Amino acid sequence: MNFPLASLDSEVLRHLNYSLGHHSKTVNHSYVYRAFAIAVRDRLVSNWLKTQERMNASDSRRVYYLSLEFLIGRSFSNAVHNLELGDAARVVAHDYGVSLEELAEQEHDAGLGNGGLGRLAACFLDSCANLELPVVGYGIRYEYGMFHQHIENGRQVEDPDHWLRDGNTWEIERPEDARRIRFYGNTTQSIDADGDIRQVLIDTHDVLAIPFDMPIPGFKNSTVNTLRLWKATATDVFDLEEFNSGSYTEAVASKNSAEQITMVLYPNDASENGKELRLKQQYFLVSASLQDVMASWVKKHGEDFTGFAEKNCFQLNDTHPACAVPELMRLLIDQYGKSWDDAWAVTTSCMAYTNHTLLPEALERWSVRLFGKLLPRLLEIIYEINRRFLKTVAEQYPGDIELQRRVSLIEEGHDPQIRMAYLSIVGSYSVNGVAQLHTDLLTAGLFSDFYKMWPGKFNNKTNGVTQRRWLAHCNPELKDLLNETIGDQWQKDLSNIKKLESSAEDAEFRVRWREVKHVNKQALAKYVNENAGVEFDPSFLFDVQVKRIHEYKRQLLNVLHCVHLYDRILAGDTQGMTPRCVLIGGKAAPGYHLAKLIVKLINDVASVVNSEPKAKDWLRIVFFPNYRVSAMEVICPGTDLSEQISTAGKEASGTGNMKFMMNGALTIGTLDGANIEIREKAGAENFFLFGLDAAEVKKTRENYRPNEIIAADPEIRRVMELVESGHFNQSEPGIFDILTRGLRDAQDQWLTIADFRSYIDAQKRVSSVYQDQEQWSRQSIINVANSGWFSSDRTIGQYADEIWKAKKL
Repeated sequence: MNFPLASLDSEVLRHLNYSLGHHSKTVNHSYVYRAFAIAVRDRLVSNWLKTQERMNASDSRRVYYLSLEFLIGRSFSNAVHNLELGDAARVVAHDYGVSLEELAEQEHDAGLGNGGLGRLAACFLDSCANLELPVVGYGIRYEYGMFHQHIENGRQVEDPDHWLRDGNTWEIERPEDARRIRFYGNTTQSIDADGDIRQVLIDTHDVLAIPFDMPIPGFKNSTVNTLRLWKATATDVFDLEEFNSGSYTEAVASKNSAEQITMVLYPNDASENGKELRLKQQYFLVSASLQDVMASWVKKHGEDFTGFAEKNCFQLNDTHPACAVPELMRLLIDQYGKSWDDAWAVTTSCMAYTNHTLLPEALERWSVRLFGKLLPRLLEIIYEINRRFLKTVAEQYPGDIELQRRVSLIEEGHDPQIRMAYLSIVGSYSVNGVAQLHTDLLTAGLFSDFYKMWPGKFNNKTNGVTQRRWLAHCNPELKDLLNETIGDQWQKDLSNIKKLESSAEDAEFRVRWREVKHVNKQALAKYVNENAGVEFDPSFLFDVQVKRIHEYKRQLLNVLHCVHLYDRILAGDTQGMTPRCVLIGGKAAPGYHLAKLIVKLINDVASVVNSEPKAKDWLRIVFFPNYRVSAMEVICPGTDLSEQISTAGKEASGTGNMKFMMNGALTIGTLDGANIEIREKAGAENFFLFGLDAAEVKKTRENYRPNEIIAADPEIRRVMELVESGHFNQSEPGIFDILTRGLRDAQDQWLTIADFRSYIDAQKRVSSVYQDQEQWSRQSIINVANSGWFSSDRTIGQYADEIWKAKKL
């Protein structure tokens, strides 16, 4: 797939001259980047068009991955790597007086997601292209990402993330495929040409969905799949009559209102307007995407949908696209004149649902009142789905009114709610969890009633990540060592990395392994200093926790351990202690007060510790601001210890744990999510386990007494006294009281104090092993060698074989 150096050089220069209007090579690096990006994209387009031709000619089932997030990061480096252009691009870049890494820095992270859900979707698209599967991603082209986070006085401050401010070289607009999306209005009846009564939606507020396509290249193959992102715009730009009369604001009001739909990722839904906008986003995505797929079908097959489900599958990435179920029914019945039974047979044969949460409060519910105002026809369809479903339940379980109440799609009350997860289950032929424990807990708990009715519908697909970005691209030093040692086939099929295991007993290899890690730690230390102003010593243990800030992920447990280490240092109790640098990063949702307070506590503890002379040789702490994909690409290779410390039974899977494992970090964690499978694959002796398991968590909650635990443990008591005394917040007394009260509360569902002693002891084991660098290296190598199961290629292969029934192109 390589193309000659001279060809790349001439194409970059041509685009610099003719696409961007610069005659000299000595221009701003942003123009050099854009010229490079266009040249690389040009190389993708030929295979992109051929892939679409192959897809159209193929008899395989097509898959449409519907997700409100695709956290793809930067496209330039990924494309260069997958096209094997690195060497040529580096030489040409040098001719422009810039390094390839500096060019990559010119690209903004695509603001299309805010966490693991979106990054998983991006990894899945990469694997679909690598495996040459006919899969199209459908998402929203947000003008602004979640937010750009910076820290002021220890507090998170949110700034707009206008990632599209310089345009997006990687997208191609397709206005000819625009789709009309209809909101509000009323339903009425009409008689169609066959004399049948049909529901008609009138008096609607319409917007247009304009598609922008991005190429998703496979690795060292000719497949380039598509990520289609929808942008909202008004059906008319503005009212010319109002504009001419001087009413400028009113003239463009409808345009502004329409464009708000795709303006910001996940608008704050604390207000009623925020909730409405978020629901608009969800319906906008599924309606545009389903119309798009059905228009292609009709163009090829006419309005005969007999074989539609056999050739098309929609994967719902969590409940955000759940409106796809009633929307497909609406299109089939209202637009194409199908009977209810025929439409339902199609819908329930082509919808598949992935659940991503064990938190009941995270299962989406929409107010019937709001839903009916915004999507009146869909509400009618949901009520009819529910009526028919409950009739079936009553026939299968006669007299069990309580069961009917539990499984109803409508949760009754003073403000009735639509249960979107239940709608997704009833309307799908497959429901999967994303780690074995997660799936087991779903079928035994949250969805147990549905599991009893349809045990064959439920299955597990443990998540994975793409080794091409999360090892080969982000860790070139380790990639080269692996290629030299076991060959390069692991990039295509990560199961080949198992060959590395024997090298764990090779002393010379372990030396080289440590050299690679040291180079990566130096790069991370430099990155931390540039972004946070804190100096990290690469000889220290690098202890890292980066993920969304949430109580269940227990960043609070981590910072309490930092306080414990600080207290020991002040007391001169450093025997057996290993010097460590602790890095914590992640964003708290703007309306999540407690999560933002945890960010403040981390920063305040870090400020005190880092200014304490006695701690300088033992402990450094940093809260890394604006954690994002490109930051993880530096953080991950330089990490020694991966913190995966959520309350057991709360984390669905996790994917950061897999990225760290692939890059040689050892894990300290609970038996939660995919940690269980990581421990099984790496071996219990190569994993630092602590804390209660999911069953013990449930039992402990029955009689939880955190104050007794604190009183009985001098070290924990001392930590609590330091935090409660205001030692870390002397200028703002009392601000952390709500956090400490929560830790002491018998109703604390996160059980932080219950796991604290076990965590302290596990961290002592970490210190002991790290002091024996030969042993640490062995365990690090074994972790990498056993990471093959956690490739998203394996996950997607299972989706394709067991859910989608999709074949390689």
